Amino acid sequence: MTVAFSGLDLNLGNLYRLSNARTRSISPENFTGEKGKGGMATEGTGAECARGLGQGWKISPSIRIEANETRVLADIEGPGAIQQIWLTSANLRWRDLILRIYWDDEQHPSVEAPIGDFFCSGWNRFAQVTSLAVCVNPGRAFNCYWQMPFRKRARITIENRDPDDFGIIYYQVNYALADVPEDAAYFHAQFRRTNPLPFKTDYTILDGVSGRGHFVGTYMAWGVNNAGWWGEGEIKFFMDGDDAFPTICGTGTEDYFCGAYNFDGGVVDATMENRYREFNTPYAGLPQVLRPDGVYQSQMRFGMYRWHVHDPIRFESDLRVTMQALGWRTEKQNRRYLPLQDDIASVAFWYQTLPAAPFPQLPDRDYLEII
Repeated sequence: MTVAFSGLDLNLGNLYRLSNARTRSISPENFTGEKGKGGMATEGTGAECARGLGQGWKISPSIRIEANETRVLADIEGPGAIQQIWLTSANLRWRDLILRIYWDDEQHPSVEAPIGDFFCSGWNRFAQVTSLAVCVNPGRAFNCYWQMPFRKRARITIENRDPDDFGIIYYQVNYALADVPEDAAYFHAQFRRTNPLPFKTDYTILDGVSGRGHFVGTYMAWGVNNAGWWGEGEIKFFMDGDDAFPTICGTGTEDYFCGAYNFDGGVVDATMENRYREFNTPYAGLPQVLRPDGVYQSQMRFGMYRWHVHDPIRFESDLRVTMQALGWRTEKQNRRYLPLQDDIASVAFWYQTLPAAPFPQLPDRDYLEII
């Protein structure tokens, strides 16, 4: 018996298949995504520029979000799946804009992160990101391709934490109204930051997860407070009752992000200059390296992503993920590791069943501040 195609889980191998899914899109030109209701605005952020042209001429391309205001970007009745999010902002710092997504009847968010970190841009500065799950394109265009199924409802909000300034947000949420498979889990993303990391303490990427699911990705914004190499630390996945020791333990920070030898081509090739080398691939990358400029840009800072698309970390009941911050002491002989006290932020990405445990309270604006 042939099973009807749902229209979800798209790839080049099944794009030819027809389905009963209905394509919809929410933007400031169609806040509800209703069929035949786009481009009808008579008021909006583009009204002055469209004066004399009339209805249908780019009158509402964006929204204004006031200081300390939270706006609903999308409120969708299911079943269905979000398939792409495009978003860009003007005149606000990215750590001041908090993205939240709520599934079905949940009262607490399953996604909570500053928009920059969610889109692999934690240092509030543009860097090209070219991956399967997230793309950041000139100029500061955030794109997300994580598939996010829901059964009853999907609600997306954005909060402006700036106490003094409004922002202009352009966005589009593309989704399908379609049957959702029984075994479909819900997308989650959680932001954390520790600055500075206490001495001899592992950085926590994720903790407190309860339910069944699989971990699918990590973004880290790493600010180095010491000279020298900083990435000897190991990532650890504690799952399903693991206590002192994890089931999965990596071999080094750059190894986890699918690089090697300090992300430095010159380490193993004498013909190459010694320096950190940015890279983007479908599944892992180091798209951002901020180098000291001799004046106010004083510390090395790095942005890295790793997507577990073909190797998700599966768990049955619980999950905890940590990363060590480890460098080298200065001795030239009998070298020893040096636990570091760096500025580290991260977003963990995973799918799991509902209900999910509430997230820890997001730190206040001052604690998240970066320059």
